[in-house]
Amino acid sequence: MPPLLVLLGALVFTLVGTPAARHLAWRTGLTAAPSPLRFHSRPTPLLGGLAIYGAVMLALGLMGSRDAQSQLAGILGGGTLVALVGVLDDRRPLGPTVKLLAEALAGTVLIVTGVHVALLGGPRLALPGAAEVGLWDALLTLLWVTAVTNAANLLDNMDGVLGGVAAVAAGGFVLLAVGSGQQLVAPLAAALAGASIGFLVYNFNPASIFMGDGGSLFLGFVLAALGIKLRFPGMPVEISWMLPVLVLALPLFDTCLVMVSRLRRGVNPLTTGGKDHLSHRLVARGASPREAALTIWLLAVGSGALALYVRHATLAEAWLALSILAAAALWGLWSLELRPGAIRMLPAGSARPAGRPAEEVQP
Repeated sequence: MPPLLVLLGALVFTLVGTPAARHLAWRTGLTAAPSPLRFHSRPTPLLGGLAIYGAVMLALGLMGSRDAQSQLAGILGGGTLVALVGVLDDRRPLGPTVKLLAEALAGTVLIVTGVHVALLGGPRLALPGAAEVGLWDALLTLLWVTAVTNAANLLDNMDGVLGGVAAVAAGGFVLLAVGSGQQLVAPLAAALAGASIGFLVYNFNPASIFMGDGGSLFLGFVLAALGIKLRFPGMPVEISWMLPVLVLALPLFDTCLVMVSRLRRGVNPLTTGGKDHLSHRLVARGASPREAALTIWLLAVGSGALALYVRHATLAEAWLALSILAAAALWGLWSLELRPGAIRMLPAGSARPAGRPAEEVQP
């Protein structure tokens, strides 16, 4: 099945399924109440992730290749696990430890089914079915999966932000995969892109439904798996590892920004929420929520375009591109968090900063 048809199928399924998920959320009471640490001002349904998950599954069901569906089993199995844990967390908070354990277990499912990093090697570990994986590759796989999954979860902090970034990242993976003839990555990424775009119709500011942890964890996990599964025969490994990092640079930067900010304030970054994300800081500087989301989407497009450039670059050009992006990220971290007088977070309960803009409000 051509990736474009899979994308359109997922788009239609999400457009049809999201209102049903919204109705179910109202009926079951699965809603997000307004809170000083949240950006919305009225109760909002949380089951948008169910529509995204269902659309991806249905769109991939259009694929007629049994081989392709067999290869997808590990990715979708792990995605189902984290989505279920996310929905349970939406119902009643489970705590970061439970979610991290679920993500590690889902990452282990990937490794066992042969979806793992092949970069560092290490002592060989025997897997079921006579397969083997290097110890360091297995550990790096788990680190990547948990980092990207949680980065997506953290990025879901304002209307439309994660949906747009996920659509851009998945679209980047589609272009990279089609150019390399990868029959697994292309349709899965296309399904993810279509579902994300369809969900944005209901989630762009003002959102009538949120994806909840069930949706954000699912999107993050599948994006992490796509980054691992992406392969470029003949490309030096010194370049190929950069491509998924570049595609997902925006959510990874937001996570670093939040972690540094909360550690500097002396709070636990895993258990303490706050309006200290990139989106909130853009609003604190005068942008509207829509403008903040669009700005973040454009930044994600820029990093994705850089990945497409690196795909055909020499080793020296690739490292130069990565160095430029790293320098931009460090400048952003300094400007947004480390610079004296920087607005580090919105005041609790405010959509825009109150009082003098240079004041930081402690949680």
